Amino acid sequence: MIGTRKRYAATAVALLAALAPAAVAQAAPAESARTAASDPVRVLDWMAQPLRTTEPGSGTADLRALGTMVGSAKVVGVGEATHGSHEFFALKDRVFRYLVEQKGFTTFALEISWSAGLQIDDYLQNRDDTRDARQVVHEVMADSPWDRSEFAVLIQWMRDHNRQHPDRPVHFLGDDIGAPRLDQRVLDTVTSYVRQNRPETTERLNELLTAVRPLDDAIAYLGRPLIERQENAARARQVLDLMQEQKGRGGADFEFALQNARNIAQTYTFLTIDPRDQESLTAMERYRDQVMAETTTWWHRRTGGKTVVSAHNDHVGYAASDPKTYPKTQGSFLRDALGTGYLAVGTTFDHGSFLSKDQSLGGEWKRFAVGPAETGTNEYTLDRVRYRDYYADLRKIPASARTWFATPRPTYSIGTQYPTNQILLNALGTSYDILVHLHSVRAADKL
Repeated sequence: MIGTRKRYAATAVALLAALAPAAVAQAAPAESARTAASDPVRVLDWMAQPLRTTEPGSGTADLRALGTMVGSAKVVGVGEATHGSHEFFALKDRVFRYLVEQKGFTTFALEISWSAGLQIDDYLQNRDDTRDARQVVHEVMADSPWDRSEFAVLIQWMRDHNRQHPDRPVHFLGDDIGAPRLDQRVLDTVTSYVRQNRPETTERLNELLTAVRPLDDAIAYLGRPLIERQENAARARQVLDLMQEQKGRGGADFEFALQNARNIAQTYTFLTIDPRDQESLTAMERYRDQVMAETTTWWHRRTGGKTVVSAHNDHVGYAASDPKTYPKTQGSFLRDALGTGYLAVGTTFDHGSFLSKDQSLGGEWKRFAVGPAETGTNEYTLDRVRYRDYYADLRKIPASARTWFATPRPTYSIGTQYPTNQILLNALGTSYDILVHLHSVRAADKL
């Protein structure tokens, strides 16, 4: 497909210039320049940077321009147009390695729960843990979009990096509550701190935690009566209040214990969602993105390190393709908190395959595929650019072409269910700072 789509406009302009009188011939170059400046394909032909590969460990010369685009950003969100394609996962691994080695980044954040992130980070920091990276990924991310070989490769690289560079270790952060998992360690961190620093409140804390227990099956928990879930959320918020009363003590131990208490409250608050009420669903998805941004911002300010945030396009961008579901995105919250210290990278693809579930959250992960993008979609135009795979800084689009990039068009947006809402409207220029377009993708590798 690439290279066979003829660009007749340039040929027509040249032919008219050759045959017309002198006055017309003199006017043609100016008209041609205006046309080129407003044609998104010509603009991207001129400004796009070719991407040689998405595979990590294959050199970084083609990523140098990306490093310049990242500049002084402290948090970089890298999206994915599907939750189950190899190239998107591999690309994030490759970009993260480059940013660690060339730009001093230290953390990979993913839309998994806080407690799941702690388990993976423990593995990265603990040299005595003899488990294989594939085993750890499967244990922690079972049945998620990231229970994949590509993430085992990433985790193994991070662990190897820490062995080779103990003076500048990398970390893994779970910033999400969308698929909550709350393990005993989170509760123990809070109770241990209170027992050591404010023992007179231990009895009250234990009373509150009686109903607030570890969660392994959030879907089953949502089957409980709403009033019960609301009461548990109120108790969880009281746990957070109790911790906040000790704010004057300060220190790293306090801040970490407070974050664990915050996560308990956030998790149980999110689980007051009413799946039958669209307003409740919308409010809680907004809350979820707010929490992801707050957790990432808290981590950045606590550690001072730079972070790559991995999530679906609809979370890392500034505006979601489905605003009724995601009225305000993680990317928008991060821009509010960090200003230009946050950078959003979106991804698109023309055709290929991916893993998803057949309209059932409880179903099996299956392989699906879509054909070449149709006329009128963002991807159809993006795939006419001279490079097979490329990236471009949308902040530098010429003014004459900004209208095209600011116009919402059908765009692939595939999550954990297919074919539900697989094509949604997206205005690329207002959603992302940088865009990566891939000609084709394939389904991710199951563990």
